[in-house]
Amino acid sequence: MGTHVGDYMSNLNHAIELIKSHHEQYLAELIEFAAIPSISTLSAHKPDMQRAAEWAAQQLKGMSFSNVAILPTRGHPVAYGEWLNVPGKPTVLVYGHYDVQPVDPLNEWLSPPFEPTVRGENLYARGASDMKGNVHAFLKALQSLITSGGLPINVKVIVEGEEEIGSPSLDAFVQEHREKLACDIALNADSGIQKPDQPSLVYGLRGLSYFELWVYGPEHDLHSGVFGGSLHNPAQALCELVAGMHDANGHITLPGFYDKVRVLSEDESSDLAHLPHSDEEWRKMTGAPQLYGEKDYSTLERLGARPTLEVNGLLSGFTGEGAKTVLPAKAMAKISMRLVPYQDDTEIAQQLRDYLEQNAPATVRWELRTISTCSPVLVKRDTTGARAAAAALEETFGVRPVFVLQGGSVPVVSMIQTRLGVDSVLLGFGLPDDNLHAPNEKLHLPTYYRGIEAFTRFFARVGG
Repeated sequence: MGTHVGDYMSNLNHAIELIKSHHEQYLAELIEFAAIPSISTLSAHKPDMQRAAEWAAQQLKGMSFSNVAILPTRGHPVAYGEWLNVPGKPTVLVYGHYDVQPVDPLNEWLSPPFEPTVRGENLYARGASDMKGNVHAFLKALQSLITSGGLPINVKVIVEGEEEIGSPSLDAFVQEHREKLACDIALNADSGIQKPDQPSLVYGLRGLSYFELWVYGPEHDLHSGVFGGSLHNPAQALCELVAGMHDANGHITLPGFYDKVRVLSEDESSDLAHLPHSDEEWRKMTGAPQLYGEKDYSTLERLGARPTLEVNGLLSGFTGEGAKTVLPAKAMAKISMRLVPYQDDTEIAQQLRDYLEQNAPATVRWELRTISTCSPVLVKRDTTGARAAAAALEETFGVRPVFVLQGGSVPVVSMIQTRLGVDSVLLGFGLPDDNLHAPNEKLHLPTYYRGIEAFTRFFARVGG
């Protein structure tokens, strides 16, 4: 069933009223979804991945979507469905993911990560914000419009299960299903806003290059008393190499690293200056003693407009309780770099190798393993989809949205841009203090309910 242009406003109003009266039902459904431990990086949770994909597919079937299926990939499956009942109207491809991050350290959670718990205005659970809340929000938006007279647009939905491990199977999936996924507008709901009272639209995402750097010394662990002082400890050598990747001003020292970094326009710099976060607010949110970063750039510039190099993990020697005097045979650091347009992930990998070749001592040998990569993305700010999203946010929140550069990476945005030739609208409702990827992840429920309304207005505006 389609929707006539003249009816869309009355149908929209009915849909919004429907949403307001179903908050309790929506919360119960979301709790059910968030309780599935769909951790994509851990093989023990493969059955849970299938359950989560089936949960999303059942939602689509319940809305009378056509061709609903669990489509296989080389890894975890993709839930797919389509509503193509309005010939001549735009087709929107909606993206989400059902997989979540691991829960470690478990002892820091105030309630079990897969027993969703409401405390105050927040729902606490792994994946509540990233991104099961947003997936459920756009599903309920679509449902509200269908119930209120039908969607005024054509919609295709994909919900994948590998975003948290870099979407390694998705590019091949998108290429294989290019005709099936063809669209006029792509909506990526894996996003957020600045504050509950300040909506925003993301127009740029940093890319990601993720590596394991292994440093090897003796053939096996040795007694640090007997052999210490005669060999270069691999853990020490690794730390020396990592420490040398930044200078005293926080600049990254890889040769050529900044050669292609994009300079912000005056309009972009002005937008950044008006974002609603002070340095002190940001510091309090993190709990750090003080902020740190690249000299001569503001915190807001460092968060989205400048590239980074971070150590995500270190492993070497004895790390158990008490003492064991060992000189380790090897050491490993997990290193990630967030890249900005127009940096190239292949060139960055070579720059890291060049640094290691120039600086690694002959007393050890090293190996660099590429774990995952994705390209940075810059999307147009003045498109039909972006205008519809901005209007939907202003109507829902009563405040004009700000445009932001986001520090995180969402691989599918560049894939859709490259493979389908379509820019994505990045519209979602996570908050900076939602503890993404950390213990006690939360979803702010008033913002989640507003998000359902904003998605609904977006779909209606694109079709109207």
